[in-house]
Amino acid sequence: MIETGLRDKVVIVTGGAAGIGKATARRFAQEGCRVASWDVKDAAPEEGGMFQKVDVSSAASVEAAVEEVAGRWGAIHVLVNNAGILRDGQLVKYKEGAVTGLMSDEQFDAVIGVNLKGVFTCTRAVVPHMIQGGGGVILNASSVVGLYGNFGQTNYVASKAGVIGMTRVWARELGKYGIRVNAVAPGFIATEMVQAMPEKVLQSMVAHTPLGRAGQPEDIANAYLWLASDGASFVTGAVIGVDGGVVTGT
Repeated sequence: MIETGLRDKVVIVTGGAAGIGKATARRFAQEGCRVASWDVKDAAPEEGGMFQKVDVSSAASVEAAVEEVAGRWGAIHVLVNNAGILRDGQLVKYKEGAVTGLMSDEQFDAVIGVNLKGVFTCTRAVVPHMIQGGGGVILNASSVVGLYGNFGQTNYVASKAGVIGMTRVWARELGKYGIRVNAVAPGFIATEMVQAMPEKVLQSMVAHTPLGRAGQPEDIANAYLWLASDGASFVTGAVIGVDGGVVTGT
């Protein structure tokens, strides 16, 4: 078994109530970490960990939760910025000479608020603790659509492309403090949200994935675990695709 160096490390996982977040919190707990799972929905904590109801788009909510984690465990070693939402829609729908729909301000602002501002807010709150502790790891959830775009997802793609940009800025700014910052870009992952899509859409997604299957939440959790581990100690500013080759297949 490869030693990861993560036992007893304090890890925050946002969006930890379900899907990739839940799998990630569980995987770090299995490694012997003390895990704080955050979500706006109620959930049980991982064994030996804690659950906090946190709105990542609210600085006050985030800062209070960070202080609670640091107060309980004395340090924060890893932050996984996984929380995200979808509010899909075309920028403009136009049919038979008339506009029939627009992406609303509410759709745009909600997704940017959680997926982009939430990453900023959580990272800003955690970094001082990491600096004081001599280093840490920040892991951000991007997406393959942040690399190549996707129909009907102006807001989501903008947020995920923005996450990549922030990841690279922070890798430059925070490296001198021993803080590594990386992003993971998942492809088609079989979360509860994805599995609720029409069967025809699911089949199309699989058909565009060279490995011929959907990814599992555990595939992303394992990528996060490696990036947080001693095995990735010289990796920072990277965007790691965990997508079954879908970018290649596009």
